[in-house]
Amino acid sequence: MELPKRKPNRLKQYDYTGNGAYFITICTQNRKEILCDIVGDDAHIVPKKCGIIAEKYIKTIPGIDKYVIMPNHIHMIIKIDNGTMWASSPTQSIPTIVKSFKTLVAKEIGKPIFQRSFYDHIIRGEEDFKEIWEYIDGNPQKWQNDRFYSKGETQ
Repeated sequence: MELPKRKPNRLKQYDYTGNGAYFITICTQNRKEILCDIVGDDAHIVPKKCGIIAEKYIKTIPGIDKYVIMPNHIHMIIKIDNGTMWASSPTQSIPTIVKSFKTLVAKEIGKPIFQRSFYDHIIRGEEDFKEIWEYIDGNPQKWQNDRFYSKGETQ
């Protein structure tokens, strides 16, 4: 059986180690709702074991500026600022950061829980940043209308 050809989802020739802000979305395999539950009218997030482990490693990501853990995906803003010093420490690329995060979570849980790839958006200005920040803030309240909502498919 031949596997379907995957469309590349990174911008060609773009330096993902460059200074800037990046909006990242990582989905669980088969969009299983294993990270948290969202309950009540106030959309309270109740983490599950996998979500607690994921949050532990999100907090170690250099440049993490904002995040939300949803039942079957994670949104985050990662800022890269290499500074202006010629001898600053090397910065990892966004794909490397995400790969490391997924690997650490998988090792602690004992199996991979995330889809192979991830969605990224290069944030292109203050207005774009503000819209994404507000989207992340409001995502739990809009869970049932979210494009990643899977009508309660839990593991």
